[in-house]
Amino acid sequence: MNDFTTEATETMIDPVTGEIIDRKEIAEQLLAQAKAQGVSLIGPGGLLNQLTKNVLETALEAELTEHLGHEHGGTPIAANMRNGTRPKTVLTEIGPVEIEVPRDRDGSFEPVIVPKRKRRLDGIDEIVLSLSARGLTTGEIAAHFEEVYGARVSKDTISRITEKVAGELAEWSARPLDPLYPVLFVDAIVVKVRDGQVRNTPFYVVMGVTTNGERDILGIWAGDGGEGARFWLQVFSELKNRGVEDVLSAVCDGLKGLPEAITTTWQRTVVQQCVVHLIRNSFRYAGRQHRDGIVKALKPVYTAPSEAAAKDRFEEFAAEWGAKYPAIVKLWESAWAEFVPFLEYDVEIRLGDLHDERDRVDQRPLPAGRQSQGPLPERAGSAEVFVSRDPVS
Repeated sequence: MNDFTTEATETMIDPVTGEIIDRKEIAEQLLAQAKAQGVSLIGPGGLLNQLTKNVLETALEAELTEHLGHEHGGTPIAANMRNGTRPKTVLTEIGPVEIEVPRDRDGSFEPVIVPKRKRRLDGIDEIVLSLSARGLTTGEIAAHFEEVYGARVSKDTISRITEKVAGELAEWSARPLDPLYPVLFVDAIVVKVRDGQVRNTPFYVVMGVTTNGERDILGIWAGDGGEGARFWLQVFSELKNRGVEDVLSAVCDGLKGLPEAITTTWQRTVVQQCVVHLIRNSFRYAGRQHRDGIVKALKPVYTAPSEAAAKDRFEEFAAEWGAKYPAIVKLWESAWAEFVPFLEYDVEIRLGDLHDERDRVDQRPLPAGRQSQGPLPERAGSAEVFVSRDPVS
């Protein structure tokens, strides 16, 4: 049994006396005692090191007691009993800690808190991955541990930690997917990557919204910024091979070859130009002082109740801004076919501004008499796929 229990997040109760344990008071007492005895706070033999040692050894002793079924010094209930301890050094987030691991006579004790053959607590792996993600080499990570924690971590150990995650990532990227996604989003993020030298690299993210209204990252692909139809066809063919049989609507930017690759892979998919990207791309041709006015003039276009109304509003926009910024007018005209599909939907279920992650897709029940394979909704345009502005839970 533990020496204390937790009643709430910040309150500890002594199970024997029932009194509230003041953790701040305990910490102050420990610090005062360490100072009086000349014990440092950190480092080998420091206060934190000794506390970690005591906690780990107490936990291991409690595990062995549960395994054997009797307390230390108690009467064994079977032939197996305690058999001394063995020394072990474990690497923790405060540095290496020397502990004594209790043993049993028949060697059947398998500790959980510090498993056999494991010399790093879980937090160390997370530190290594964090440093690696920031671009540090294995040598730099090893030097960091020696400098900050006073611990030697070999380059091979660091490589094994990162390779383990690489294996998990490969497994994740090849996992089976749902047969249908009502909405698919394609976007890119730019990340600094060290490959001999640090350079900006686009990583393309495909996110699907499931029939249950949940967001799911389907995959991430690195590019060089010059991707074309072949690249996108490989991406979507991979998704199809992993089980995606159909997509109702795909929301994306007007990247070269992207819409064609989508419709080649899923012939009936409606490709929707992302309105947010379209507006952002418009800003490339506009002076900063005119951006607010352009957004105000474009809003009636993408909030129009129908395509005909949107066309009328766009003509008004072209009349007001076309002479100053003809490139913006040309941009919207060339993207018009991919921009207008969402205007066919009711205002409540429009897909045009789904770039905001707060949106969700819900599924309504099929009308009486309609056949469907499992819980999949009918194709977008019917009442079965509903896109609302509610946050995804």
